[in-house]
Formats: sequence, C-alpha cells, structure tokens
Amino acid sequence: MRGRAVIAGVGHTIYGKHPGRDRIDLIVEAARNAVADAGVEKGMIDGVLVKMANSAPSILYGQKVAEALGLRPKVGGALDQGGAANIALISYAAMAIDAGLMEMALVCYGDTPRTGSRAVYHRPRGDDAVYGWYSTAAGYAMIHQAYKQQYATPDEHFGVVAVQCRTNALDNPAAHLRVPLSMDDYLAGEFLVEPMRRDDCCLVSDGGAAVIVTSARRAKELGIAKAVPILGFGQGQESWDVHLREDLTRSMAETSAETAYQMAGVRPSDICLAQIYDCFTVTVLQTLEDYGLAPRGAGGAFALDKGISPEGALPLNTSGGLLSESGTPGLQLVIEGVRQVRGDARLQVKSADNCIVSNQGGSMHTHATLILGAPA
Repeated sequence: MRGRAVIAGVGHTIYGKHPGRDRIDLIVEAARNAVADAGVEKGMIDGVLVKMANSAPSILYGQKVAEALGLRPKVGGALDQGGAANIALISYAAMAIDAGLMEMALVCYGDTPRTGSRAVYHRPRGDDAVYGWYSTAAGYAMIHQAYKQQYATPDEHFGVVAVQCRTNALDNPAAHLRVPLSMDDYLAGEFLVEPMRRDDCCLVSDGGAAVIVTSARRAKELGIAKAVPILGFGQGQESWDVHLREDLTRSMAETSAETAYQMAGVRPSDICLAQIYDCFTVTVLQTLEDYGLAPRGAGGAFALDKGISPEGALPLNTSGGLLSESGTPGLQLVIEGVRQVRGDARLQVKSADNCIVSNQGGSMHTHATLILGAPA
C-alpha cells in the first residue's frame, strides 16, 4: 500500500464556538473547502466516510451526511473508534480505493460539543463513578499519575507540551485558544483532576474537518500537483478499561506505529515531524515513547532538551493540536501534517520530507497511526 493512495485536498472550519449550527452543516463547509483545495469536482467523490459525532450518535449518519452533500456514494458509512476513527477511516478509504470499490473518498468529521451537548465527556463511568470515576479526565488523571510516579516525572515535562502547543496556536486564525501560556502560567494553573492541571487537558470545540483520498494514479490523471502520498498506516486497540490494565505507561500505540513503520519502510529516526494526539499532555509523552521517538520515561526530557518547536529536533503539533487549536478529535492533525509536507503550512518546518500523525480514542483504548510523505 505504500504510496498507492494520496490525500488530494484538505479543508476545515474555524474552530471554537458555532452557536446555531449543527454538525452536518460544519461538515458541508469543511467538505466544500477540501474540494476547492484539491481542485476537483464534487461529483467525482464516490465514497463518504464519517467519524461518528461524539455529542449525538445517529443511525445512518454517513448517509445523512452524503444527502446533505448532494452525493450518492458507492461506499459510505460512519465509524466509532473515538478519536482514532479519522485515521482509521483514511486507511479504510485507501484500501477500498485500492480494491476498486471506489475512486475518490471524502473522510470527514463535524460536531458541536462546545455549544451543544458535551455529556459524552463528563458522564459517569459505571458503578465506580461514586468513587470519583467520573468524566474522561478521571481516566487520564490515573494514567498521568501512574506515569508521573513510575518515572519521577517533574511537572515541567508535561508543561512543555502545553506551552509549545499554545505558542504554535497564537497566530493561527482558525485556532480556538490564542491566549499566551508560559511555563509559570502552567505551573500556577489550578488542578482539574489532580495531578492534571487545566492546561494538561484539551479543549472542547465545535468544528468540522475533511480530507479527500484518492489513488496516486487518479491524482496524476487529474493533475493534482500537491497530492500527498500515504506511506503507511496502522492500528492498535486496548480491550481493558484503565483500572484493569497491567501497565498504564504503555499503550497499543506501539503496535499501531510498528505496522505503519513497516508499511512505510521507515524507522523512528527517519521521522521529520509529528502531529501527536494531545487530548492530555501525558498522551503526548507516552505516544512519543510508544512510537520510538523518545526513550521510555523520557518523553518530557526529550521535549525540553531536544526541542519540539518548529525549529527543534522533532517539531510537534505545529498548528496547536487539541490543546490549543481545536478539541475536535484528530482530523485537524492530519490536515496540518498534509500542509507541512506540501510546504504550505503557517509555521512551516524546514525539513518536512515526512510526518507521522497519531489519533487516539477513549482513555487510550484505540490508536491509529498515519505516515505521510512529501509530494513527488
């Protein structure tokens, strides 16, 4: 599959608050922008794959989106893997195109948890809710605590991720949060669920995003000059809930990345930059380590010493990530990766020959990895 499918175009809405708009309306806007970016006709799209909306799951959701887009796709539907679903859908689109089931797919997502319902994030977690197992943040607080204790990790190692993501988002016109954040600001922040501070936690944002996937052959026929080759992808899923896992400091991101590396024919040392799913700062540290981009227990030290800024050893989340650009689940990271390897990102990295992107869902239950290459 290496390089046989490409991302031909990307599009999104402004992220933040969209009162009075529904999730499908946001998808339509994002899809229109992706079609324009690719320079194709809407009628060429014969696949519509949608990540299920967190705030309002719906039967036949993929078909409702296709109807709103005015499309009758050969292949369509919706998927729920939490935040891992968008990269999973891109990989399924690539495989379906390779199998001849369709020629061009729209992979998209839209939701309004900021101005609509955010119940999915703060719901009780079974019988243990009476002991504090309440909200998404509770599970990550346990993971954060386990990591902090096992590796004696200072707070600054988590803070460097929050501060850099915010810095990257400051001049991003689409970003939800553009308020400066220093390390002192981070350390002075209140605990949301101890030991996690507010700035360890991602945003809750309204927004929509979309990418267009097609074959490298079709992109060449259509003259799409900056089609981004998909070099590799992989997945890994954890079956156990957080409190049942033997080791909270590792995840199935390791399996997901190994699959993607093998397909792409690259090693961790070959990676130029990363867009890592940063729903919480601890997720970034663990994913860097699971991906082999930093030694075990040293993700934060790597970020501080080697650098994760656009000028650092491993530029990270260059549009602001979930922590500052948008709390929407992951497609914005793919879009930023595409722009970086095309060479037209806002904070463009000098050497962007490839980019690894992670998506992650639940409380590190599901994981998906994507490796993008530079256009030929």
